[in-house]
Amino acid sequence: MAAHTDLVALASSLGEAWRSTVVGRAAGANLKIVRMDGRAYPDESHSFDEALLVLEGQMNLHIGGAITCVRAGEVYIVPADVAHAVAEGSHGTLVIIDRDA
Repeated sequence: MAAHTDLVALASSLGEAWRSTVVGRAAGANLKIVRMDGRAYPDESHSFDEALLVLEGQMNLHIGGAITCVRAGEVYIVPADVAHAVAEGSHGTLVIIDRDA
């Protein structure tokens, strides 16, 4: 993988929204890029903490029965084993930092 990557350009070139692409690995973590297109993404949970960093646009994160708006430049750390989903209206570029299950 390249050491220097334009994440926003890479996300806009992805053919399918909500399909993550691993950009690289650092300190044992995966760095993934995702293009959000306004559609919802279903509930999921992981055995590890997951960082969701919005580069541009906004993500409407449904967690704990409430929706939290995460805007460009903001990050939300979802604790391990906590169910979360992305609500409709989310758009832009999302970076996911996680590890292999």
